[in-house]
Amino acid sequence: MLGPVPPRSAYIHVPFCRHHCGYCNFTLVAGREDLIAAYLEALAKELSWLEESREVDTLFFGGGTPTHLPPVELEQLLTLAKRWFPPTSSCEFSVEANPIDLANARSQVLAAAGITRVSLGVQSFRPAKLETLERDHRPEQIFAAYEQARSFAHSVSLDLIFAAPDETLEQWKHDLEAAIALRPDHVSTYGLTFERGTNFWGRLNRGELARAEEELEGQMYELAIDLLTAAGYEHYEVSNFARPGHRCQHNEAYWTGKSYFAAGPGAARYVGGRREMNHRSTTTYIQRILSGQSPVAESEQLSPEDHARERLVFALRRLQGISLREFEQETGYSVESLVASPLQRFLSHDLFAQSGDNLRLTRRGLLVSDALWPAFLTPDIRATDPSAT
Repeated sequence: MLGPVPPRSAYIHVPFCRHHCGYCNFTLVAGREDLIAAYLEALAKELSWLEESREVDTLFFGGGTPTHLPPVELEQLLTLAKRWFPPTSSCEFSVEANPIDLANARSQVLAAAGITRVSLGVQSFRPAKLETLERDHRPEQIFAAYEQARSFAHSVSLDLIFAAPDETLEQWKHDLEAAIALRPDHVSTYGLTFERGTNFWGRLNRGELARAEEELEGQMYELAIDLLTAAGYEHYEVSNFARPGHRCQHNEAYWTGKSYFAAGPGAARYVGGRREMNHRSTTTYIQRILSGQSPVAESEQLSPEDHARERLVFALRRLQGISLREFEQETGYSVESLVASPLQRFLSHDLFAQSGDNLRLTRRGLLVSDALWPAFLTPDIRATDPSAT
């Protein structure tokens, strides 16, 4: 079993948004630009507790909407992060962006800072669907933002949502074809979820919105796989597709069990076998740090077995699967010792395939993967038999 490796990745959470979309349950505040200065002050103080800079191979700004910050404050944020997490010459330096924000001034700030990867929260190219999802941009702004990002970033990624209320398979095909026509380097596709506590959750329970039928959602997912792979994209993780050389290296660090730094409200880090999460309230995060208190709301030292189980689940989300031998060498646990019973059940139902040393999800398993993982994470939990779906 290999010993701990110092983190080579860092994540910075920027909680500000113009509008809180009804489906979103991420840590954010909308319409609170008055908190930006205090947030930057608190973030600077939190990062100073590192005591020394830590060189990284991936640096990721997520949210919220990092590009919602005005240009001057956005430049301050990027400069601050690079001071404590100096990027290597080959660093993947990523930022999530809202299409409506990528005007010339912000793009110039991102370019000057050395951003190499932009992830655009497109979600759809159809005006009606964008309205349903409560997005604040329109299709013409997507095209303008894409051209801005392409002008300076090595890699441009598009996020798309499928299975929106009343969406048809043909409408989803239109979104996919519009995305492919732009020739982005990376595409992420996510089925719409109704998370407890969101506005959409309340509207669902009041009968104002309806979930897509499970069969239709599966057809949409398979259509994405077929169209994107036919267009030359590698389906490398359950929700992610990339042209050669354009996988998201930051997420790959998560999926392969590497440790990582994180800062900002709601940010989760994994360092030295300990997982910590900062308080999700932006105001509480700011107040705690500026008064000299820790922002950590949750902390857990993972046992070697728990870490091995989590690593197994994340690694199996990747389409290439895992090497059984390498997994045991790196974690100290064989896959059989962790999940022998559920794995055999899933293999018998063609949800996983094993070929020699390799274990991976099948196409059938991809469609129900979220239902499989509970049986792998805890010894005494048996997942609902997905073979009936």
